[in-house]
Amino acid sequence: ARVIARYQCLSMCLTVVTLYGVFTNHYSANGPSRCLLLELLDISVSELLLHSSNQGCSMWMIQHCARDVLEALAFLHHKGYVHADLKPRNILWSAEEECFKLIDFGLSFKEGNQDVKYIQTDGYRAPEAELQNCLAQAGLQSETECTSAVDLWSLGIVLLEMFSGMKLKHTVQSQEWKTNSSAIIDRIFASEGVVNSAIPAYHLRDLIKSMLHCDQGKRASAEKALCSPFFSIPFAPHIEDLVMLPTPVLRLLNVLSDASLQCEEEYEDILEDIREECQKYGPVVSLLIPKENPGKGQVFVEYANAGDSKAAQKMLTGKIFDGKFVVATFYPLSAYKRGYLYQNLL
Repeated sequence: ARVIARYQCLSMCLTVVTLYGVFTNHYSANGPSRCLLLELLDISVSELLLHSSNQGCSMWMIQHCARDVLEALAFLHHKGYVHADLKPRNILWSAEEECFKLIDFGLSFKEGNQDVKYIQTDGYRAPEAELQNCLAQAGLQSETECTSAVDLWSLGIVLLEMFSGMKLKHTVQSQEWKTNSSAIIDRIFASEGVVNSAIPAYHLRDLIKSMLHCDQGKRASAEKALCSPFFSIPFAPHIEDLVMLPTPVLRLLNVLSDASLQCEEEYEDILEDIREECQKYGPVVSLLIPKENPGKGQVFVEYANAGDSKAAQKMLTGKIFDGKFVVATFYPLSAYKRGYLYQNLL
């Protein structure tokens, strides 16, 4: 009941998973149990890290994730709640709303009224939560209460993992980290080949450092973190991002030649062929093939929902069209609606 009430209160935020309803399962082996009906989301940050092959995520993806989660935390903290279990598996992509969403409020609590003893997951646990958990295990009570600052610590570790492409559990548990975490963060950024001109990377580094103060009183709040210069920099997604993060818009590459674009009759025929093929997977809301840069020769297909777009991407990738292998990625619906077409996404 506690968790249900918190989902109902917090689902008003766009970047928090939506609760559709609650029902009772009377056929559970352990007797009747309450079940939450939540919106269906897509890939988690944990899976994105696995696919990054230790190379780290793009700045576009890190910025997108950081902003979305900070907005969720700002909303939660304003309502007086602490998530208390922020980690890559609890941040999922919403294909329909094109944002990362926060899930799993099983350990959440009202600030100043903590009703769960052990909070946060190993590797993403703030120092004050680590102390509190150890004391609770010994039957003692901590003099310092855990606050919303524990969520900022967890997010700082998540963003550092997204940048480095590495799991940092053993790093953040080491004595060296406890002695000088700032130096380790500097080393991680230096190891990624960051040079003096890489201002965006330094802004990200400073943002992460502001979340990872051992003193929770010095940690940046979610609202303050959202004011970081890192969020003022426009990044374009890499092609890998657009393959991994589904949206209602599909983008087809390697389909049309310049000659096809110049011949009006051939262009119209190809347009109709593509529409007919794409409609096999769901209703096509719109179809666009720019004849000029940016986006020249790329095919943009807007579906009614991301489910149809995902089905089309799966079936069209690698298909031969006019003697060429089709490359199918997703494309941000928000950018498509604004007519913002990226020229190169490599």
